[in-house]
Amino acid sequence: MMPLCGRSLRAGALFSGIGGFCMGFHRAGVPTGWAIEMDPFAVATYKANFPTVDTLQRDVRDVSLNNTNLEPVDILHAGFPCQSFSQAGSRQGFHDPRGRLFYEIIRIIREFGETKPKALILENTPYLRYGERGAWFLELQREIQKAGYWFREANCAELNTYDITALPQQRVRLFMVAFCMKHFRSGKFSFPNDKITDPKRLEDYIDFDGSQYDEYYLHWENRYYRMISRRVNDEKRVYQLRKYEVRAKDPGVCPTLTANMGLGGHNVPFVVDRRGLRKLTEQECLKLQGFGQFVFPDEVPRARRYTQVGNAVTVPVAELVAQRVVEKFRQELFQ
Repeated sequence: MMPLCGRSLRAGALFSGIGGFCMGFHRAGVPTGWAIEMDPFAVATYKANFPTVDTLQRDVRDVSLNNTNLEPVDILHAGFPCQSFSQAGSRQGFHDPRGRLFYEIIRIIREFGETKPKALILENTPYLRYGERGAWFLELQREIQKAGYWFREANCAELNTYDITALPQQRVRLFMVAFCMKHFRSGKFSFPNDKITDPKRLEDYIDFDGSQYDEYYLHWENRYYRMISRRVNDEKRVYQLRKYEVRAKDPGVCPTLTANMGLGGHNVPFVVDRRGLRKLTEQECLKLQGFGQFVFPDEVPRARRYTQVGNAVTVPVAELVAQRVVEKFRQELFQ
């Protein structure tokens, strides 16, 4: 915990997943007071890694200050569902029930009244800014401003994990940061933008020289085995299967890890090790998301583990954003 002139910040998490946001903020000195997540498997994983956090397994639509013991927090972060805002998805936006879950964040903030969070940090797909010719973003902006926060276009940034962290994963996500008008003089915010130029080694994250359990490998008679094998020309690359094609990624680059990695062939990253052609393990995916020491409970199925990692906020990116948020608090509130 990082003291700020006698004060310590605390965060609350909505749509916490397995805790990417929480771990990033914790590394920046901001511990999590409470976390809310609906999926029971994600909650099991979260509790195994954050045993001291007050964790609620509940649909956010059923969360109210009247039926929970949620304490006021300084910062609220939420990686709310992105399927309805994704360029590759249905593009239903706020007409989709999943898209409308954004409004639950605003509702809960309003329930806190005068003790509402001083800062709000959201994460979603970059296409949220452009869908319906910008109408989605304008709606989100209006709701955040009406809730009493400084927020405009400059409070958004599309951050690429590959550019600003040591991780070799190409992953672009939209981060949005808003500050309570009651506490801050303005919403001015500086996002992390220092690019990492050092070469990145996939070997630091993927075990190309070892071997894994049988279930990770494709049998030579498998049709995907034949598709991918025809493209293999460098055994230290990642090959991504996308529906009916195979993409060989650039050396030292891992493609975006997605939630549907464990649901079949689509978007699955494959590599070649000394034993054969296989998909990435869950632990390799965790490392590529920056989780470090992290465990999955035995009761969480393997397919669910991949989904959880693909849904997660990348930890070092969350940490960089958190550091800038903490600095904003120091400059304006804790001088």
